[in-house]
Amino acid sequence: MWPPDPDPDPDPEPAGDSRAGAAVLGLRALLPARAFLCSLKGRLLLAESGLSFITFICYVVSSASAFLTVPLLEFLLALYFLFADAMQLNDKWQGLCWPMMDFLRCVTAALIYFVISITAVAKYSDGSYKAAGVFGFFATIVFAIDFYLIFNEVAKFLKQGDSSGADETTVHRAEEENSDSDSD
Repeated sequence: MWPPDPDPDPDPEPAGDSRAGAAVLGLRALLPARAFLCSLKGRLLLAESGLSFITFICYVVSSASAFLTVPLLEFLLALYFLFADAMQLNDKWQGLCWPMMDFLRCVTAALIYFVISITAVAKYSDGSYKAAGVFGFFATIVFAIDFYLIFNEVAKFLKQGDSSGADETTVHRAEEENSDSDSD
């Protein structure tokens, strides 16, 4: 049944297979947590990487080598952000502005995918170009949804920070006016 049991009973390992079991446990540490993959951000990153990979394969099959780099780079960047978010690297490396990097990645990906998808569908008549264009349009939509959600989160954060800053300036002005009236 889906979703699988989060804590399945481990099968007893044979006595001579302890190295293989340790290797499997070591490799599982590299996989993202199920809770993250079921979250909205995890699903968006999975969709972005999947659509980018499919689009890349469609361009590989076609004879257009000029369009190969965009899906490949976006696939690698989506995988990087998938594992960075899953392994919570944004908490470990706080010197980087993670929301801004993710926002810029999504905006540029959506724009570039939109342009190359229009070009692939309009200019070429090969079936693999058309398929790459269609998957590129789907990727454009997924990247646009992602940057819209990131923008809303950043805007909400900035409004909260701005309102506290506005309260502080109001308090400072009131204190200055009181000190000015006291000195008269």
